[in-house]
This record gives sequence, C-alpha cells and structure tokens, in this order.
Amino acid sequence: MYEDQTFDAIMERMLERVPNSVDKREGSIMWNALAPAAAELTQMYIELGINLNLGFADTATGEYLSRRTAEFGVNREPATKAIRQGQFYSRNNEPMDIPIGSRFSVESVNFVAIEKISTGIYRMECEQAGTIGNSVFGNMLPIQNINGLARAELGEVLIPGQNEESDEDLRRRYYEIVNEPSFGGNVADYKQKINSIDGVGDSKVFPVWDGGGTVKCTIIAADWNAPSSALVDEVQTIIDPTVNQGKGLGWAPIDHKVTIAGVTDQTIDIETSLHLEPDVTIGQVQSEIENAISDYFLSLRKDWANQEEIIIRIAMIDARILSVSGVVDIEDTKLNGSTSNITLDAEVIPKIGTVTLEEG
Repeated sequence: MYEDQTFDAIMERMLERVPNSVDKREGSIMWNALAPAAAELTQMYIELGINLNLGFADTATGEYLSRRTAEFGVNREPATKAIRQGQFYSRNNEPMDIPIGSRFSVESVNFVAIEKISTGIYRMECEQAGTIGNSVFGNMLPIQNINGLARAELGEVLIPGQNEESDEDLRRRYYEIVNEPSFGGNVADYKQKINSIDGVGDSKVFPVWDGGGTVKCTIIAADWNAPSSALVDEVQTIIDPTVNQGKGLGWAPIDHKVTIAGVTDQTIDIETSLHLEPDVTIGQVQSEIENAISDYFLSLRKDWANQEEIIIRIAMIDARILSVSGVVDIEDTKLNGSTSNITLDAEVIPKIGTVTLEEG
C-alpha cells in the first residue's frame, strides 16, 4: 500500500517545500539535513505496510494470524506426538511385559510406553512432537535397564504425529469455518469435527450414502498415507460408536448413523522412454525421477479432499521427469500399461509402484 513512499519520493516532497534560493543539491547542507528524516519516514512507511498486512487474515502470518483466527474460535493446531506400537521379547524370544513409563531410543528419537495392548505389545508415545516420530522403525534400545528384556522393536504407526499447523492450513481452515458455518450435523459440521481429531489430515463426507440418516466419512491420515485401522476405529468411536450408532452418544446427532472409512491406495506403475544428456545413464537419474513422481503423487493426496476424484495426468508426470537434471526429452509414458490418464474413485489415492525407464 505504501510502495510509492520511497526515500527519493519523500526527499523530493521535502525539498519542494524549501525555497529555490537555498542550495538543495545532493550533498548540500539542506539535503544532508533532510536525508536522515526522509530515511526514518521511509522505514516508518515500511513498518506501516507490514503492520497493515498483519492485521488481515489473508496476509497475516505466524502469531498474528493465530490471533486473528482465534477471534472466530479457530485456534492453530499444536504439534502432536506420534503413537506407535512397540513389541518386546525375552531371551527365549517370547513376548514379555515391561513397566509402563519405560523409555526407549531409536535413531536418536525417544519413545515411552504409555499403555499395554496385550502381552509384550504396548502403545509407545514419541517424546518429540511432530512428524519425526512417524518415520523411524526397527530395534529400540532401552534407556533404563529392564531385567530379562532381549529385544525391543518399534512397529506400525497407530496415530501419526503432526507438526504445528502451518499458516496455509490454518488460513484455509479459518476460511472454511467462517464461510461455511457448521450446524447440526451438516457436511461442514462433520468435516470440521473430523479434521480436528489428532492424526486426521483431511476428510470427505458422503451424506445419505446408504439411505436416510446415513453418513459416510472417508479420512486420510495426517502423514497423507492411507490411515491405519486404529485411526479409523478411533474416529468412529469419537463421531458415532459402532455399537451405539444413531443414539447420539458421539459427536453425531441422534439418528445419524455414521460410517468411518479410510482412503485406499491404488498402485500406479510408470514406464517411459528417456532421451538423456551425453554421459548420463538411466541409473544416475532413476532415484531422482522416482522422487519427482512421488512428490507429484503427494501433492495429489494432499488435495484429495478438495477433488471429487483424482486424475493422474501423464503430462504432469512428464513435466516432473523433465525437471530432473540430465533428462533432455521424454516419450511414450504409460500408466499401468496405458497411454491414457488415470481417474481414481472418490475414496482412492495414488501410490507409486514400479518406475521402468528405458533410454530412447
């Protein structure tokens, strides 16, 4: 808003107020006297522009965006801790119990046993908040000695950890709540309640999907992979317990029978022919191309809830591959053996399969 209030513009206005009988050239006494004030005014206009942007939801960032959205009851989601499954074995390779509160480490990430699931199997909470607790697997080392323990393994993700909500996601959620008011079990109400549950990344709501009074909500995990059954069961219990469906004992209104489901994967195999720069081989670009396609699929999964159905476009895959250093051209790209785009069902997300590259 104040982009035109530059140092030169301010100096010009100030010097116009000085009589022409006075020397106003750069370096003169008058010019040097006015320059520091003009510099301070320039800085003031910069600060005014910043503060103006921080006062509106569409341009605010960080703490100021949090304060703006909080005025409408939309609070930034804090980082959460991953819940994992831990398995523990004795010297005889038999499942064994451990004390609740026992701490373990794997790849510099610490976990603590918080609940027993069954003999030798526990819910493990990551001590560090965020997605860091989702990505480590394998053998754990006990931080305190546990008599008889021979092996500890960190298994599947039960509830994914989430990083603190980003400005982009908070702003999007703010607009959804302000522009689409939730009430009494409408679609917006279901989406807002389900998306607020730890571990849920996004959701689709299908009203009257199996007759009057029925609602289906399909969810995707916060790490954008297909959610585990544990997450689906947890959301079902919160929204509308299966054993008491329609009784209003969860968040769902009375007479709403809600079914929670998880998105499913469809594996997409890619094959294509490449023209490479001299001295560049397929092996040198293979992993980068796979990463580029994985990033494209990730962007589709993140936008899944906003689309009626995901379309995997060959042109987009070609563009991603062409961005890899060493690739000159590409032709004859196929998805699952076909040269056509692939349209997925409403509750399906893409998963990268084999990537077969040939040099043309």
